[in-house]
Order: sequence, then C-alpha cells, then structure tokens
Amino acid sequence: MLKILVSGDTPRSPILLALLIVILIGLACAPFLFPGVRSVDTAARICIFIVLVASYDLLLGYGGIVSFAHTMFFGLGAYGVALASTHMGRGFDSLLVGTIAGAGLAALLAFMIGLFSLRVRAIFFAMITLAVASAVAVLVSQLSSLTGGEDGLSFKIPRALGPAFKFTDGEILGVKANGKLLKYYLVFLSCFALFLFMLRVVNSPFGRVLQAIRENDFRAEAIGYRVVHYRVAATCLSAAIAALAGALYAVWLRYVGPDTTLSMEIMIDILLMIVIGGMGTMYGAVIGATLFVLAQNYLQNVLSLAGDNVSTWPLLPELLNADRWLLWLGVLFILSVYFFPTGIVGRLREK
Repeated sequence: MLKILVSGDTPRSPILLALLIVILIGLACAPFLFPGVRSVDTAARICIFIVLVASYDLLLGYGGIVSFAHTMFFGLGAYGVALASTHMGRGFDSLLVGTIAGAGLAALLAFMIGLFSLRVRAIFFAMITLAVASAVAVLVSQLSSLTGGEDGLSFKIPRALGPAFKFTDGEILGVKANGKLLKYYLVFLSCFALFLFMLRVVNSPFGRVLQAIRENDFRAEAIGYRVVHYRVAATCLSAAIAALAGALYAVWLRYVGPDTTLSMEIMIDILLMIVIGGMGTMYGAVIGATLFVLAQNYLQNVLSLAGDNVSTWPLLPELLNADRWLLWLGVLFILSVYFFPTGIVGRLREK
C-alpha cells in the first residue's frame, strides 16, 4: 500500500523512513500536538514550502534546469487569490477562480519563457528568468492601484475558514472546532495531494525522460526525445504547482505583498532547502523545508535559552546572542553541506 501511495519511490533507508513518518504525523496532528498560534502557523508554512521546494526540485533536480523565476510563479498564485477575493467577494468561488487564474497565468508565462529561452545554454536561461522575475516584481510594486504596491493587499477569505466560524460546539481534543482548524487542514491536505502528485510525475516515464535529459541532453535528443518540448513541459508544470502553493499561502496569511511572495530572499531560501534536503529527490524537499522553516522560527528561542544557561561563561553569551541567529543559520548550512554533500536524503540513501 505504501509503495503504491508513493509511486514506487520508497525512502530506501530506515532512518529516512522514520524521519518522514515523524514529519507526516507532526504536520497531520499539528493543531492537536502543538496548540498555539505560532506552532500551527509554522506547520502550515512547512506544508506550503514543501510543495514549493518540491516543485522547484522537479525543475532543477530532475530536469537540470536552473531558474530564478520560481518566486514569480509563487507570487502569481498568491496575487491571483488576493485579487479575485478583493473584487469578487469572500466566497469559495473567488478562491477557486483566483487559484485557477494564477496557476494558468504562471503556466502560460513559463511556456513563453521556456519556448524562447530553453534553447540557449543553462546560464543564459537562468539570467533570462532572473530578469523576467525582477521585472515582474518591479511591476507589482509600481501598480499600486491594482496590487497595493509595496504595502500589498489584505483580503477576506470565506467565513467558514475564519476563527469566528464554529462547525461544532465544544472542542476537539482540547482544540477549538472553528474555521481556522478547517483552514489548516485545507492547506495540509492540498499540500499532501500535490506532493503525492509530484511523486507520481517524477516516477513516471515523463520523469525518467527528464532525468535522462539532465544527465545527457545530447544522448536523449539522439535517441528521439524532443528535449526542448520536455523541458518546456517541466517548466510549465513546475510553475503551475508553485502558483498553487502561492494560492494556499495567500489563503493562510490573508495577505500578499512583494516581500512575502516575490522577494529574491525566498528564492535563496528555496535553493538552501533543496541543498540541505538533497537535490533530485522529492523527499529532500520534505526534510529541507522542515528543518529550514523550524530553524527560521525557533533558532532565536534556542539561542536565547542557551545564552541564559551559559550567562556566567566568558564569550559564550555573546556568541549565543539571539540576535545572531542568522550567523548560526549560516553555520548550520555550511556544516550540512560539508557533512551531507548530496543532501541529507542523499547521504541517508547511501547507507
């Protein structure tokens, strides 16, 4: 049953299997295991970034295509939901229209970029995607009457997904049975379904051709595969899934802005998550996104606690100052690359 669910792509490592089960249970039961606004928000972000990172790994790890425009597609999905909800009202129809429009526009833009750019060498394609993404980010910031500019857009979601809505009296295992609980499981189940879909894609004949193109595109072309067609298809699929992740992110935050969806910082974070987890494996997105988001949200707390425990020691309190969490995040990244050059998943699968 497990083999069918994961499309035959089993973890192939007992340690990796245990980690994935712990993460799945933790995310599936987050509102009950870790009650609190911050912990549930962290769990939702992990779910969304798993999908976002996995969609980029479909492009980079499986297709060998380097792109810097992934946050642009992520932002298109988010802005699609925001604009539809702003102009159509707070119904589920607005969310559906915005999600489909955002994903469709992302796929169309990816098709146009890929069709005209994927024939060039990898570095030039990367530069083209960076230029287009930068232009879109500037455009979004300039069109303040439509997109809210630098301030972004706040919008209302359906009442059934809000904290004021109660779908049953009382509590469920000590947690309020309200719309926020429904919203979390909408995000979790949608992300879970998208991840399983991507597992199916990369383990299908299409995914195997992508890997063959990644290894040697000249050989793949020689045996009859239309390399450009496969790369364009992978780019469109990856963009559409990134836009769906952006739509879920917008629904969760009820806000979109250039800094939350279109910034280059998010693109760098995606690359870091892939490197940490392991490129060319969907499970790497799960491990990388989980560790990175947890570090972003809780590393300051850990450093603060550690600093308090060594307050009488020389030098250590300064080094463990919570304000230096970015320094320690960089150190952790360097250590992970040094000890896990093929990523955590790659290293675990070698054993």
